[in-house]
Amino acid sequence: MKNQRSGFLLLGSLIALSIAFSPYIFYLYEIFPNNRVWENSFFTYESNYYKDVMTAAWTYLGKITPLFLLFIWFFTCKHWWYHVILVPITMYAFQLVIAFYEDVYIESNVLDTDQLIYLAPFFIIILSIVYLIRIKIFDRIYGIDLSELEETEVSVFSPISDKDMSEVKGFQDQEPELSMADEDYYRKL
Repeated sequence: MKNQRSGFLLLGSLIALSIAFSPYIFYLYEIFPNNRVWENSFFTYESNYYKDVMTAAWTYLGKITPLFLLFIWFFTCKHWWYHVILVPITMYAFQLVIAFYEDVYIESNVLDTDQLIYLAPFFIIILSIVYLIRIKIFDRIYGIDLSELEETEVSVFSPISDKDMSEVKGFQDQEPELSMADEDYYRKL
């Protein structure tokens, strides 16, 4: 039990430090050269679309930093709706892939407005799953049996039943009792 608590404390501390250092992750772009080509011992990177490696790194880290924070939020969220966080995660991941693709292949045929077309099916699936989870939770909390709704025929234009009609007539037959003050008020009108 004590090992488990210390494990949670260590994990929580690492997550807190990661969040605290997230601005430094973004500002890592400043260490990249302001040239079109970046050569190091591992690889050579040539920035075609952005014209210099620093601008490309600024663009990539501008997508990676919120993506990193959204992943932390997704994996640590305890709310029932946490699947909705996948929507902005998908959006940032798609933007990161498109930014890298544009820089490598110098093709700017995927505009920001087209992103919604490509991402819409994923958004619809995620939102449908979240809505189904919401329905299940409300069913469990309020004890609503959804199968009863399917069996019951409800029509807006259905005729009123005899029982309901007798209740309506009962209310119409009753006259409210007025006090002396109410009677004086209505006479003055």
